[in-house]
Amino acid sequence: MNTEILLKKERKDKQTQEMAKENLQVLNALDVAKTQWYHFSAIVIAGMGFFTDAYDLFCISLVTKLLGRIYYTVPGYPKPGTLPPNVSAAVNGVAFCGTLTGQLFFGWLGDKLGRKRVYGMTLLLMVIASLASGLSFGSSPKGVMATLCFFRFWLGFGIGGDYPLSATIMSEYANKKTRGAFIAAVFAMQGFGILTGGIVTMVLKLGIGLGLGPLVTGVESDDSE
Repeated sequence: MNTEILLKKERKDKQTQEMAKENLQVLNALDVAKTQWYHFSAIVIAGMGFFTDAYDLFCISLVTKLLGRIYYTVPGYPKPGTLPPNVSAAVNGVAFCGTLTGQLFFGWLGDKLGRKRVYGMTLLLMVIASLASGLSFGSSPKGVMATLCFFRFWLGFGIGGDYPLSATIMSEYANKKTRGAFIAAVFAMQGFGILTGGIVTMVLKLGIGLGLGPLVTGVESDDSE
């Protein structure tokens, strides 16, 4: 019995060593590989992850101005409505709470299931949560804000997984000579995401009738009751 156990351990050790050698060979091949098309495709894929992360996280600070004017404008009052401080803090901060928990969860899950598979899961979660955030519903402004906070938490949860996985995948695919430049290109997409969020918000501000208040949404303001 002891001999069989020892033989099984030796076989497992040999298999582990062979797998480690294969992984090292793959990594060495990637390190010395010339810059090819798959490098640029990896930059685009990982960069779009950073782009959407920054867009979704930082555009909300501008969108809250629109939300206040749409949902909290009092008819007949000369000044446009604004979100109450506690509501504004919740809408702005809930996604960051989701980001923290998402980093911890998807970081662990990526080591268990593989980073590529988990990366796809985070992107799918971000798409669903983003669409759901835009379709937030409720019979009152408070209800709409509550559902928005709920969906933005899960959006942040997906961003928490996407953010570190994008950088890790890019660093694994890049070679030694261009790794720094490729990772910098991926991180630079955050700036474009923030810029795009500002542009989209300005376009919406010009396109939406901000003075219509409840007529825009069909939801009566809490302050008008």
